[in-house]
Amino acid sequence: MNKYLVITVIGADRPGLVELLARTLAAYDANWLESRMAKLAGRFAGMVEVDVPETNFGRLIATLEELKSEGLNVMVDTGLTEQAGDNYHQVHLELVGQDRVGIVREISAALARHGVNIEKLHTESVSASMSGETLFRAWADLHVPNDIDKDELQQSLEVLADELMVDINLADQPAG
Repeated sequence: MNKYLVITVIGADRPGLVELLARTLAAYDANWLESRMAKLAGRFAGMVEVDVPETNFGRLIATLEELKSEGLNVMVDTGLTEQAGDNYHQVHLELVGQDRVGIVREISAALARHGVNIEKLHTESVSASMSGETLFRAWADLHVPNDIDKDELQQSLEVLADELMVDINLADQPAG
């Protein structure tokens, strides 16, 4: 039986970090399932979901923790084997507006009040092509409880969008 791990790695960005992690995982027959990696503030930041044979589980965790000697901060967490229930539907959120402090805080608080779970979130700040001002963009995959109407959620977020001076769009995602 395999066990699931979620591994977070942060360190000074340099060539070979992904290869080091991949080599370490392969040495214990860990299967690389899903990952997100980026350079943030000059640092390499990565998250990887793997499954590993139960017989190699403890040794892999110990070896991952030894990567500190390579200048990497590693956090390992065991994953859940149970999948989320069918009591939600998936919705994709897109947001764009002039960058300012608190956008993520306000939007995430509004979603939480509606019982909405943020499954994936990607954000970026970019220079607007004409004005040169900084724009904030966000894309999120949401799990919305089935008893929450998407149109009601959209209306609630539009009120907040007006206050934040951002555009927010919601679109249903196909199941799967």
